[in-house]
Amino acid sequence: MSEGILVLAARRDLRRRLFDVFDQSGCRHIHSARDAQHAAILLEGRQPLQLMVAVLGDDAAQARQCCEQLRALDAGAGVPMLAILDEDAPLQAAQLPDDIAGWLHAAQIEAELLTRWQQLPPAAAPAMPAQGRSAAENALALLARIFATSGGGATRDASARLLFDEMALDYLAVWPVRNEGSEFLAPLLQLWNGAEPAWPPIESQTLLQRVLDGEPVLYRSEAVQRVPTDPLLPLLELSGFVGLPLLDERRVVLGAMLAGTRRGFGDMAIVEPLLRCAAARFAQGLELGLTREQGRAEGLLDALTGLPNRLLFGDRLESILREAVRNGECFAVLFVDLDHFKAINDTHGHAAGDQVLQEVTRRLRGSVRASDTVARYAGDEFTVVLRHIVKNDDVQRVAEKILQVVAEPLELENGTRLQVGVSIGVSFFPDDAADAETLLKHADEAMYAAKRQGRNNCRIYEVSPEYAREHGLALRSRLRHALGNGELRLVYQPQVGTDSEDIVGMEALLRWEHPELGPISPAVFIPLAEETGLIVPIGEWVLRMACRQAQEWEQRYGLRLRLGVNLSALQLMEPKLPATVFRALQETGLDPTLLELEITESISIKAAPNLVENLQALHRLGCRIAIDDFGTGAASLDYLRKLPADRIKVDQSFVRNIGVDPDDEAIVRATIEMAHRLGRSVVAEGVETEQHLAFLRAHDCDELQGYLFCRPLPVVSFERLLAERQQLLGQPTAVPA
Repeated sequence: MSEGILVLAARRDLRRRLFDVFDQSGCRHIHSARDAQHAAILLEGRQPLQLMVAVLGDDAAQARQCCEQLRALDAGAGVPMLAILDEDAPLQAAQLPDDIAGWLHAAQIEAELLTRWQQLPPAAAPAMPAQGRSAAENALALLARIFATSGGGATRDASARLLFDEMALDYLAVWPVRNEGSEFLAPLLQLWNGAEPAWPPIESQTLLQRVLDGEPVLYRSEAVQRVPTDPLLPLLELSGFVGLPLLDERRVVLGAMLAGTRRGFGDMAIVEPLLRCAAARFAQGLELGLTREQGRAEGLLDALTGLPNRLLFGDRLESILREAVRNGECFAVLFVDLDHFKAINDTHGHAAGDQVLQEVTRRLRGSVRASDTVARYAGDEFTVVLRHIVKNDDVQRVAEKILQVVAEPLELENGTRLQVGVSIGVSFFPDDAADAETLLKHADEAMYAAKRQGRNNCRIYEVSPEYAREHGLALRSRLRHALGNGELRLVYQPQVGTDSEDIVGMEALLRWEHPELGPISPAVFIPLAEETGLIVPIGEWVLRMACRQAQEWEQRYGLRLRLGVNLSALQLMEPKLPATVFRALQETGLDPTLLELEITESISIKAAPNLVENLQALHRLGCRIAIDDFGTGAASLDYLRKLPADRIKVDQSFVRNIGVDPDDEAIVRATIEMAHRLGRSVVAEGVETEQHLAFLRAHDCDELQGYLFCRPLPVVSFERLLAERQQLLGQPTAVPA
């Protein structure tokens, strides 16, 4: 029985994206490998896979070698393989190995990967003896073998020969559509039994013409006699005939598949679906061949700037929105419009305008993180998506930076110096809208508000006070019932050692799944919980559930993982907080030294009675104390001096600007050095790129947390991660309870 999916990528961020797509779709066995050798370790002794997905770089020979190594694995034999073309090192589609079942760009992973997988057949199963098999089983086995060999060129011919022999056909042909301007049409392949006949002229083959026009044709033995206008049938003495158009995903006809037999097809309830599936597979191979001839997929990127165009941006925005909904995260959409761009075109010409657009593109890309998206939405309009937003102020900083860098003078090729401004509108998910179309609409409205204010500035979309008040009241009411109704859940994000990159801890994060509204962002409901005081009972529930889960994982996997739990300002002011924590530890049996209680730097020592006393009492229990969001408040040094803190967490707003903002890099560097001098360890939040990792490793940051390694995972997915870790390290994998 087929088991699992292999994702292979040298780049960690691409491995993580591929893993996330399959994990969030409910796949149970996902093997994530750096290269073919790593895959061999993971898959040793495994059953055949369902699918292999490999990210291929720019070296065609290495790509071919990688595919051959995967095919040589016992678990990879006969398994469909999808190729991901890395945009940073693009391999031309024409250079892909022939046995690739399909491909897509890395930019399409979230939007297209599952769809492409669903269009593939199941992996080839081991051959089953013909005796004792039903006709349906025979057909399925044949189909699996065809799909395992089908692709382009020679593999298409091999799969056609397999279909021809196994179905005992007397005629099989695959024809392409006539290219525009071409006077001739020839089959891509044509198989028949007997001596080669004198083929009739193409114009007289009416059935072929009908199929190429998009019409499926099916004739059984008694009906064939009533098709006197097509000379092919009597020429080959066919008593059964099927003609199927080969269609791409947009239902455009790429060609035709013709199949005929002299003895009749038998049970058409089995034969027809089998032939339709085979035709769909031939269509995929034909489409891949056409794309290889073109050298690259068209219609995804803007030709002038190389940015995603409006169509691709829409796909990306939808996939980002789906991920944010699943993970309870926030993101921002920016509409960026060049000011007075028409005047530049009119005065200096369209060539100058193109140079301006290209330079603005370069500056926009340099102002955001690698995980963010920049697109050319229309002529002089750009769109930006800033992902994983924690505070709205972070977005304001990015917008101000864009205004600043775009406004710097630029020089055209003819020596003319220009100064360009932009107007920026911002909308937030989920605060301003829950769907992509409305988010764009609100960002567009805010952008025009910025233009009305004199241009070259930024405006954030504002809802009416009446709507905000009514919406807030309704959410407060729902939140009061969320805990009792079982709508709250916890997810866990791993923390890893900087040098080993092994899991050393995890942070428990709260999520709210409303049965009618769906996932509600923590950025929305946590402030409401604090305003209403509900954060205290909710916080106690989080503490108890997280401790119980950490203790269960220690017993099952033998891993002593540190558990981070956030405490709110209201909880910290509660005199009974130490007793609450002590009770949770006693009930669950968790070692107090494994519990790390996180407090945000924004909590004022003076405004929070009992804060210092409570933290000292918790420290005496053996718990660790961490200062979260370090660097964003005004009392960083005061916190380190007065509180019993063991560790500080560098705020992700600084980490994510590594490689973008030298000032933020200096803050991160100074924070690490200061903490180490005071005997505190440091964890960096929001690590998303290899550049972040290299910088933090070079400056001796102790631990890391972020999407480069793993997103926040529900319990089941986190357990899969722990099980795979044990397998890779050669430790026995625990049996799930």
